[in-house]
Amino acid sequence: MALCPVLFEDYLQCPVCRDVFRDPVLLMCSHSFCRLCLEQFWQHTESPTCPLCRTKSSVNCPPCNLALKNLCDAVVQETNQPASSGAEILCALHNKKLTHYCLEDKQPVCMECQSLKIHHKHCFQLLDEVAGDLKLDMKRKLALLKERLKLFRNAKRACVQTEHYIKCQAHYTESLIREEFEKIHQFFWDEESARVTALREEEKQKVRAAVMKLTQLDRDILVLSDKVTTIEQGIGANNISFLQNHETTLKRTESEENDPEINSASLIDVAKHLGNLRFRVWEKMLSIIKYSPVILDPNTAHPCLQLTDNLTRMELRNSSQELIVNPLRFTDYSSALGSKGFDSGRHCWDVEVGNNSAWAVGVISETAHKRKEISKQGLWYIGYYKGKYGQGLSDEILTPINLKEKLQRVRVLLDWDEGCVSFFNPVNDTHVHTFLHTFTERVYPYFCNACHDKAIRIVPVELSFTEE
Repeated sequence: MALCPVLFEDYLQCPVCRDVFRDPVLLMCSHSFCRLCLEQFWQHTESPTCPLCRTKSSVNCPPCNLALKNLCDAVVQETNQPASSGAEILCALHNKKLTHYCLEDKQPVCMECQSLKIHHKHCFQLLDEVAGDLKLDMKRKLALLKERLKLFRNAKRACVQTEHYIKCQAHYTESLIREEFEKIHQFFWDEESARVTALREEEKQKVRAAVMKLTQLDRDILVLSDKVTTIEQGIGANNISFLQNHETTLKRTESEENDPEINSASLIDVAKHLGNLRFRVWEKMLSIIKYSPVILDPNTAHPCLQLTDNLTRMELRNSSQELIVNPLRFTDYSSALGSKGFDSGRHCWDVEVGNNSAWAVGVISETAHKRKEISKQGLWYIGYYKGKYGQGLSDEILTPINLKEKLQRVRVLLDWDEGCVSFFNPVNDTHVHTFLHTFTERVYPYFCNACHDKAIRIVPVELSFTEE
């Protein structure tokens, strides 16, 4: 007769873990526990006591309850042993065929079990019917579980790809940073070299002038020394000789040389070389530095868009790049956003569209971008498509705008506080269109390029300063 493990499990449970005993040990108080459960319990007590009756144990390593261990092992083995094909499991109490299922006790029973007091007023159902229903329900749950497993595996795969992509992004960005700083370093090296060269050139000129002046002074000193010697000799002569040569000697005392002067211009103009040196270098840097009021965010750009390294120009390619899955990336429209959103103040940027035949520029709300619904709601822009200017990209949503001249550049002026988005032609400073809206959230610059052979570019701003 086969064992019925369900009937024994309630009596073979450890009072601590409420599971079938594993390596049970016996205390002096006759209570039994899993060895691991007892050891973990004793770790939190000052002295070894029984978890049930609190009787103090005289031994720190209680003996194994072999009888209980063998019984538990048999029950576990019977429970885990799959039924062999064709073998019939009989009722452990009556040795009869299990035909029904007790819905209250949730266990199979035979016909005689249904009349026992322990099953009084219980509801029973045919075993095969219950098993069929439960298997069907289990299959549905299994299918859901498999779907979740697939979802998690896909998420893991995406996470691994993201990790690799992040490393590639970091490596590529680092190379661009180093390249840019190399250019800056080269500028400073060239500027330092030029200024040191100018100093050395001035040094040569001033030294050459000083040498010439020194040579002239040597000649003048020689002439004057000769005069002094001659006059001293005349004064030392006898009176008759002195008086005879007096007129000649007197003329020698008259010096034709100008008094020597130390000209300040003969010194290095230190102030010219060091005065406001950092400021003048920075001033010169303004001529080579380009500042863009808006930078494209490559993490939002459609896979077919190719952005330049300085993130101010984008082209539409025929093939898409292998980019990581990103919820912020445009997938339906060849669009990209500015890297910084605005929720206050006035902001302005120019976009060069040139001869591009399909483009759009403007602003989009954060919510509209996240829900990927590019519509009039949450998107304020003007565009050019099929030779028409309007508020849109296609004939279905294009509201025509009549313009006398073709736009080469578009100026976008956002006044978030006043609720206004205006578009101008910066070439002749004419107004194109204005949207009025009370903004309640952050908006981002929006760019779309649907023309394969022409790019659109954010125009850099010329930096200048005024000395006061």
